[in-house]
Amino acid sequence: MSPLLITQAAPAESPRFFGIPFIMIQLIGFALVIYFLILRPSGQARKRHAELLGKLKKGDEVMTSGGIIGRVKDIKEVDNEGAREVRVTVESGTATVVVERSRIVRVGSSAASGAPAA
Repeated sequence: MSPLLITQAAPAESPRFFGIPFIMIQLIGFALVIYFLILRPSGQARKRHAELLGKLKKGDEVMTSGGIIGRVKDIKEVDNEGAREVRVTVESGTATVVVERSRIVRVGSSAASGAPAA
């Protein structure tokens, strides 16, 4: 090759590389969007659901995630292989059903948006 072609093919000045800071800004922005649109609202919904279930008492009208509507007849803590569970007896019509407390999605007219889906 001739020296003239070599000088034309080579860059005159090395370009500045701004890629890494730009990528970091994008990653931080993406993480903030995920936090504020997904993680934070779901955490707040879980907290509201826990508060709603903490106030549960005998005689409250409830709805389970399975769609059973009835009144709380009994609340009992059960030790299940080292894990403590709270079971609620719900009376619906002439039947009584025992459900886990976490499966209650509505108490009275207060619906919890963080309740588990059926």
